[in-house]
Amino acid sequence: MVRDNIDTDQIIPAQFLNLIPTIKEEYEKLGSYALWGLPEQLYPTRFVKEGQLDTEFPIVVGGRNFGCGSSREHAPIALGSANCRVVIAESFARIFFRNCVATGEVYPCECAERLCETLKTGDRITVDLDAARITVTATGKVFNLKPLGDVRPVVDAGGIFNYARQTGMISK
Repeated sequence: MVRDNIDTDQIIPAQFLNLIPTIKEEYEKLGSYALWGLPEQLYPTRFVKEGQLDTEFPIVVGGRNFGCGSSREHAPIALGSANCRVVIAESFARIFFRNCVATGEVYPCECAERLCETLKTGDRITVDLDAARITVTATGKVFNLKPLGDVRPVVDAGGIFNYARQTGMISK
């Protein structure tokens, strides 16, 4: 659970941008630094525990303007490498949203409700991408998501190049 204006340097700090995501070992290591730039005094629960490669939180919930800052593709790649599957926010920085789609790492889902003030880290929720809704396990409360539309099959395919290959836009 994070708040507003989480920038790409908080998602993956610049000192880790030398890791090359196309190299398997470096891709895995990149995930261990996901959300490493968040200030510990505000976010004492670490997204990926020190010494681990994967998170126990497959869903990140944020506020407004998630992924603002630079155009680094490493941001959604780091989240995906850590085994995050969905980022839910009130709004996304355009370039972060596009990088989520282009890389196919995480589903960027918008919710009109301010979930970062309703939910807390550790709450269990179910995301139904087909129905475009979230259900809070403990209460059964349902929140609607903006449908992913044409974005969904691109992320399903694993990114824009995989989608283009699968649909015959480019040769395999």
